Amino acid sequence: MESLLSLENLFTLLMLIMLQAVLGFDNLLYISIESSRVVEQRQKIVRLWGIGLAIALRLVLMVIVLGLINSLTQPLFGAHLDGVFEASFTFHSLVSILGGGFIMWTATKEIMHLLAVDHVENLGNGHTKSVPVAIATIVFMNLIFSFDSLLSAIALTHVVWVIATAIIISGVMMIVLADRVSAFLKQNRMFEVIGLFILFIVGVLLITEGGHLAHMHLFGFEVVAMSKASFYFVIFVMVIVSTVQTRYRNKLEKLRAEERAEAPQTS
Repeated sequence: MESLLSLENLFTLLMLIMLQAVLGFDNLLYISIESSRVVEQRQKIVRLWGIGLAIALRLVLMVIVLGLINSLTQPLFGAHLDGVFEASFTFHSLVSILGGGFIMWTATKEIMHLLAVDHVENLGNGHTKSVPVAIATIVFMNLIFSFDSLLSAIALTHVVWVIATAIIISGVMMIVLADRVSAFLKQNRMFEVIGLFILFIVGVLLITEGGHLAHMHLFGFEVVAMSKASFYFVIFVMVIVSTVQTRYRNKLEKLRAEERAEAPQTS
């Protein structure tokens, strides 16, 4: 028991909790946006069941990954087209590429929907999902998001209880924060748009990482994984630009309203 509760294991647990929290940001964002597509009375239930089932399946996935860790990095098949395309796909690379493509498709579809509606108030109308579909989608995407974090955790330790505890704690944190994030996005629609673009970039991140793992070359150029530092820097810039733009627009609208109020009334 002492070895299980050793200082090394406790320190690793703390590191994993922090890692899960950082990597879980995009996951939480996706859960909040996806649950908003359900009728309002059922959104909280969708988030609760979606996260709960996802955490349970993530624990199962942890056991599977620990048992097949070597197989996941072995080439499954390759593709070669002289001077155009070359790759050697592994299970890990396929999960990253297909998952990233699905996230990009989902984000693009939602962005197009935002552009199609006539009024912001009608965003939820005519675009609802059933509860089972929303829960299944959240669970599926949670597993895709968790794949890399699981491999990162296993790289730090093979102690099952440490990884499992970090997964459970991160799940509880997501359950606690999900309602707050969803409420914030509902009250600040512009951040929902930013969130969708962030998800799009997450898709790019996963696809480039999968291409890098597959040693992919396009037209003779190697596909390089997008770094996490670049990813968070892009998010930071997007949020800053959007915030400044909104404040500037509000200032202009206020000045124009004052000018209209001061303008002489013509009979």
